[in-house]
Amino acid sequence: MESLFTFITQPSPCGYLPDRDWQLQYEVVRELTPADYFTRLQAGWRRFGYALFRPVCPTCQKCQSLRIPVVSFQPNRSQRRALAANDGQLRLHITPPQVTSSKLELYDRFHHFQHQNRGWPIHTLQSAEEFADSFVNNPFEIQEWSYYLDDKLVGVGYVDPLPQGLSAIYFFHDPTERKRSLGIYNVLSLIRAAQQHNVPYVYLGYYVEGCRSLEYKAHFRPHELLQPDGTWQPSSD
Repeated sequence: MESLFTFITQPSPCGYLPDRDWQLQYEVVRELTPADYFTRLQAGWRRFGYALFRPVCPTCQKCQSLRIPVVSFQPNRSQRRALAANDGQLRLHITPPQVTSSKLELYDRFHHFQHQNRGWPIHTLQSAEEFADSFVNNPFEIQEWSYYLDDKLVGVGYVDPLPQGLSAIYFFHDPTERKRSLGIYNVLSLIRAAQQHNVPYVYLGYYVEGCRSLEYKAHFRPHELLQPDGTWQPSSD
């Protein structure tokens, strides 16, 4: 790994729990291998493009990395419904990431819906270059998971294939297809792929108790949460 620079942001209103402040540590790299990043993942880091980040809030430790041990995973009733609604209906294409007008349009529609219904900050992509910086330009090869209903693009996810795990980077979907629970189905698809390829874990990023947009992750059980001492604590089932 070749690091360019690192910095810590000033305290600002938390993007997950608005009654708190957060601080993030960033490290921008020139080079990063999957093995390098997997080591960082075990220490609670995440990444977008060439920027690694992790929360370093002095008075809060609510952000916990969550992973699913795929051998022991058992879908619950709502997850089985998502499988039944989409298996045989959606086509999944796994390719290297690329920018297209359909992905830009879907990304903007997803974020507009989340702003109106979940109170997310307004964020629309200003250019194809911004999309590429977030999802296409990466220090190592990643996967783009595109879901189609007939010929209509309804969901796009980005995945890091790493030693001992698949790491979900980001997922956005068509808000008019909410009844399909596409976000849940994407995670279930990752778990299924990991099981088929004997990959032991799927990493879902941060779980934050009390954050409506992230609490769904805890419904994938059993799961494990990264503790401040660096150990992974299994969920109690």
